Order: sequence, then C-alpha cells, then structure tokens
Amino acid sequence: MALGRVAATQKSIDWITFSLYLSLVFIGWLMIFAAEYTGEEDWFSLSTSIGKQTLWLGMAFIVLLIVLNIDWKFWRNFSFILYAVSLLLLVTVLFLGLEVNGARSWFNLFGFTLQPAEIAKFTTALAVSSYLSGPTSKLRNLKSILVAIGLFVAPMILIVLQPDPGSALVFLSFFILLYREGLSPLLYVLAIVTMAVFILSLSISPLSVVVLLSTAAILIVVQNLNFRLYWNLSVLVLVIASIICIDQGFEKEILFVNGLVLLFLLFFQAMKAKFRLVGMTSIALLVFAAIAYGTNYTFINVLEPHHQDRINVWLHPDKCDPHGPLYNVLLSKMAIGSGGLTGKGYLDGTLTKLNYVPEQSTDFIFCTVGEEQGFIGSIMIIGLFVFLIFRIVTIAERQRLNLFRHYAYAVAGILFFHFTINIGMTMGLLPIIGIPLPFISYGGSALLGFTLMIGVLLKFDSQRYLN
Repeated sequence: MALGRVAATQKSIDWITFSLYLSLVFIGWLMIFAAEYTGEEDWFSLSTSIGKQTLWLGMAFIVLLIVLNIDWKFWRNFSFILYAVSLLLLVTVLFLGLEVNGARSWFNLFGFTLQPAEIAKFTTALAVSSYLSGPTSKLRNLKSILVAIGLFVAPMILIVLQPDPGSALVFLSFFILLYREGLSPLLYVLAIVTMAVFILSLSISPLSVVVLLSTAAILIVVQNLNFRLYWNLSVLVLVIASIICIDQGFEKEILFVNGLVLLFLLFFQAMKAKFRLVGMTSIALLVFAAIAYGTNYTFINVLEPHHQDRINVWLHPDKCDPHGPLYNVLLSKMAIGSGGLTGKGYLDGTLTKLNYVPEQSTDFIFCTVGEEQGFIGSIMIIGLFVFLIFRIVTIAERQRLNLFRHYAYAVAGILFFHFTINIGMTMGLLPIIGIPLPFISYGGSALLGFTLMIGVLLKFDSQRYLN
C-alpha cells in the first residue's frame, strides 16, 4: 500500500519544477565554489564554505526525499503546531542566539549555524494556507483578514526584534496570496501610497511631502467638484508652483497657500453637503502627514546606524562614503559590469577571486554570476527564476483543493520577494536588506527552508489526481 502511494507520487510529480530546483541548486553550488575559490579548496572539508554547503546540500536532498514520502495530510494537520514551534524558536533565539553583525538571529549547533527565520517562512506559509482553506475563513470578513495578517505579522515582529528587518520584510509577500484570494484592491492602493510617502519622506524633507500631499488633496477635491476648465488649469499651475517651491526651499510658503486653497474647497464641499468627501480627504491628509514625520523620526532615532547606512546608500549615494557603506554596492556593480556580454569565465573573476566584494558568497552572490558568466549567464539565471515562479503559479491554478492553491501562491510570493530584492540590491536598484538569493547563496538554513517549501509543494501537487 505504502509502495503504491510512493510510486503514484513519483509518477505525478511535476518534473519541470523539480528540474528547475535541481538546476538552481547546482548552479548555486558552483557559484559558491567560485566565490570562495583560491586553488586549494577541499570540497568536503567542513572548515571551508564549499565543504559545509556540500553537507547542507546532501541534507537538503534527504529532507526532500522524506517530504515526498510523507502523507500530505501530515502538513495540513500539523501546520499550526509547526508554526508554533517556529515562533518558539524565534523567541528563544532572542535570548540564546549567536550574535553576528549586531543581530541575534542564529543558533550555533556543533559548528553550524541555523537561522530560525528561514524555517519560519515555510511554517508560516503552511499556517496561513491552512487557515485560509478553513470552512469559516472568508477574506470578506474583517476577522478573517485580521487573523490571516496576524499569522505572518507575528513572526515579522519577532524577527525585527533580533533585529533583522530584511528577513522580516519578506513576510509581506503573503499579501500576494491574500490578493489572489480576494482581499480588496483598495488596501493595496493605500499600501502603495503609504510606501511612496515612506520613500519620499526619506528622499526629501517631511515638510515637502506634506506639500505634495496637500496638492494631491486639492486635485482630488477639484475633480469631484466638476469645476470649469480654468479651475483645472489653475490647479495645474499650483502643482507646478509646488514642485518649484520645494526645489527652491519655499516649502512653508507654498504649504500656507495650499492650506488656504484646500480649506476653501473643503468648506465649499461642506456647503454642498458632501461631508463624506471632506472627512475622508482630511483624515487621509492627516494620516499620511503623520506617516511622513513618523518615518523621518524613526529613521533618525530608532534605526541602528548600519540600517540607516543601507537606506542612505539607496536613496542618497552621493552623501555616502565610497569607502564605507557605499563600498559594497560600488564593488558589486563594478563586478557585474566587468563581466560584459559573455563574462570572464568560470573561476576567472578577478574582483570576486581577490575577495573585493564583501559577502560575495551570501547576499552578493549574484555579482559572482555577473562577473564570471556575464550578461548572458545572468539573464539565464534570471530566466530560471522567472520560469520557476511562473511554473509554481501554474501549479497553483490547477489545484482542486484550496489548501494546495494557497500554499503554492505563498511559496511563489516568497521566492518572488527574495529573487527581486536580492538581485535589485546587488545592482543598487533597491536598498541592501541582507536576504539571500534562493538556492544560489551560501547558507544551510535558507537552503533547507526553500527545499522544504519546494518539497511540500511537489507533494501537494502530486496529489491533485488522487483527491
């Protein structure tokens, strides 16, 4: 009976996804070897990175085989228990964890380090998927929305306390799953606006952001009043004037003018009994203004200096010391650019071989790819990731059980966040938040976490014909 179940699983396994997983893992092993290459490496010595990664690779394959031979109902029935265990580990690591670069995020076990945050991504995906597939869970219900969000916010908070804000941000990827399952698009619009306010308040002054917000509020109110053309032209002039005044340092003056205009328009709206628009516009303006000033205060008074440096490298590179926080990004971009079209050849990367790029086998592994394999090799790896994510979405859409579909979208979202942010930060397009490139970067915890995700996904998908 058990042998028949195993045979059925092997027959219906998605070999395309499995092959993509193996390809990326093998490429990652080669890139880690290249990043650490000095000519005297021992592939199996546990004193070297490649030796440890080889051991982790063997363990990952064993875990994958075990997962594929466990009944899929185990993951459904024990999803919340596994989730609770991962939360317990996140709490424990705050007190007993190994401190590295100011973060207490790892357990030290017999010379190896284990990062609970990587395992928590997998267990959270299981827990959220199990909850959403329950008979009482409906995303049109406020309680269901809050519980679903709470399930991935809880590990986020514990990871921020380590502090490891980069790993915590990855849990926002679960909003992709919630969007697919029917969460209101309005919430995503508000989230995008909030993110824009957050970025602008760090790029320019909070006062300038409030000026732009007041101008946007005027635009919204005028559009709802259906005024004549000359009113719209006047507002356009006001928008241009606001931008010019911000550039010239006259934020207070233009904010005073905007405030008078907005008060007049809101009063006019109130006279027409449009109290709802007046209230919503006023509240939104106050909330986003508070976010702008709160972001600026948090950046200056709450974030650690090295976290501030990571954001400044992204938004204000001209103000950063090229030999300090900016050094990583400059060397990474230099290494990627030096690869040209076809690259310098495997093990022939000069910047990576001479260890110029910090963290080149972990967070900045993509610079090794860019230097040695060039544009063509980089595009091929990007293509493999895009194909893998697309394949997982395809798997999600063909599932008959909600649990399987939810879980597949959770995995796709996590991989998408990791892949996009890691490659973006090595190119200087996104802030350096210190998360690995899935299957490629050195690290046993991440490899085990992603292997568990793919293994359970393949197991779920193999049961689509048996249920």
